[in-house]
Amino acid sequence: MEENASPHPVTLRSLPRRQVTVTFIGVLLAIFMSSLDQTVVGTAMPQIVNDLGGFDQYTWVTTIYIITSAVVIPITGKLTDMYGRKIFYVAGLVIFVLGSLLCGLSSTMNLIIIFRAVQGIGAGIMLSNAFTVIGDLFPPAERGKFMGYTSAVFGISSIVGPSLGGFLTDSLSWHWVFFVNVPLGALVIFMFIKFFPNLKPDNLKHRIDYPGLAALVLTVVPALLALSWAGTRYPWASPQIIGTFLFAAVMLAGFIFLERRSEEPILPLSLFRDPVISLSSMVIFLTGIGMFTGIVFIPLYFQGVLGATATTSGTLLMPMMLSNITGSFISGQLLSRAGGHYRIQGAAGILIMGIGTALLAGMDTETSYGMAVVNIMLTGFGLGITMPLYTIAVQNSVPYRFLGVATSSTAFFRSVGGSAGLAVFGSVMNSRFAADFMERLPETMKAAVPAETLQAMVHNPQALLSPEAQARLQELTAGFGAQGTIICEGLLETLRQSLSQALSAVFIVGLFIMAAAFMLNLFLKERPLRKHY
Repeated sequence: MEENASPHPVTLRSLPRRQVTVTFIGVLLAIFMSSLDQTVVGTAMPQIVNDLGGFDQYTWVTTIYIITSAVVIPITGKLTDMYGRKIFYVAGLVIFVLGSLLCGLSSTMNLIIIFRAVQGIGAGIMLSNAFTVIGDLFPPAERGKFMGYTSAVFGISSIVGPSLGGFLTDSLSWHWVFFVNVPLGALVIFMFIKFFPNLKPDNLKHRIDYPGLAALVLTVVPALLALSWAGTRYPWASPQIIGTFLFAAVMLAGFIFLERRSEEPILPLSLFRDPVISLSSMVIFLTGIGMFTGIVFIPLYFQGVLGATATTSGTLLMPMMLSNITGSFISGQLLSRAGGHYRIQGAAGILIMGIGTALLAGMDTETSYGMAVVNIMLTGFGLGITMPLYTIAVQNSVPYRFLGVATSSTAFFRSVGGSAGLAVFGSVMNSRFAADFMERLPETMKAAVPAETLQAMVHNPQALLSPEAQARLQELTAGFGAQGTIICEGLLETLRQSLSQALSAVFIVGLFIMAAAFMLNLFLKERPLRKHY
């Protein structure tokens, strides 16, 4: 494919060194903001659910964000190859900040889900651009070193995010985990408008592939919606779920048909004839599941099973983020300095991540904070090793004119993997929690506690996350006299054990996914990293 590259591509590397530096700093700030949002919101999620209700919608606040960002990522990647990066980067920042403000003002779970969708559109546009611009600035042989800086920014925001999210949630309210994006976003928008170069790839007239764009949206959104609804809103074998999956499959066939005939396809399918690109995309999809699962479910374990506050939960997540930074930085440096052995490094990263996931699956209500931290550090270190590898492998395999769409495809598959994983894992958690709770609960308690109270606990175990909900439960059981305290403590312990078992089931499924990623990585062919395009 390399022979098709333009002999004189217009790149950001042609800018003066000072301009390259300022541009790179702007990209790092945008990455910091979008990454900060994920970790801040993840820590606050148990309290958001406690305030607004809707335990069965726990994963939706993250899932809808990933769905909308996933849809716009490949579209943005193609459009930036056609029209330049700047206008889309600024637009993404503005949409993201607006979505953050609206999320902070939300008063119901449905509203916050809607505005998280808006936020996700902005984040998708930014994410599509971030690693593409790094590809503009630096050739593949040097890119691993600079990916290390981006990993450090991810890590810093991940360290600051959980603690900041916990502090804001405990000291002010969860609304402030969204408001914090507004002043930071305004600063980054100003920097991009003033300093980011407005370069265009060429002077050719382009034609947007509107039919392909529509088919892509109608493939991704229904498929992810079906995954999210299955097992929660509707049974897996229900007509609604089967019908939605069938619709997505028909749209996928239509998308493939249209893209093969389009002059300028949104996602050139010819790219995936290259085994490095196709295998890397599959591994990215699977490891993306692990990344988002950790962000969403580990805070729930700390707060719901171990009884930590949001602030403590955020602090306990810091070692995981530090190990993630360390793994990613080491991996990026090795990739550039040791000859580009992304298959070997990928195998090591996935194996370590799998060991960490297996240890997470073995945790229960008796696990100590120290042991839980060790387990999440292993998981984070393994994930960090994998993060820069496959994007660089893909960028190394395409000509410059496909840099935007190829890079955005890696972010697309990571996001879709995360969304699919959260949907399936959310279904596993909800169904396992409900069944385990009713099975563990003694018959005497089933007879003593009103059925509607038990059903409320099954769908939203607020008593594990909120002192106010615990107080209400104590008031309810106080009516049983001397046995009231015993019943209350029994209900809380049953809730805690059931949630622990449900989360263990989630991590066991994740372990099988890591095994699949490890096997696929073994077939990846290593190519020397190019020193130029």
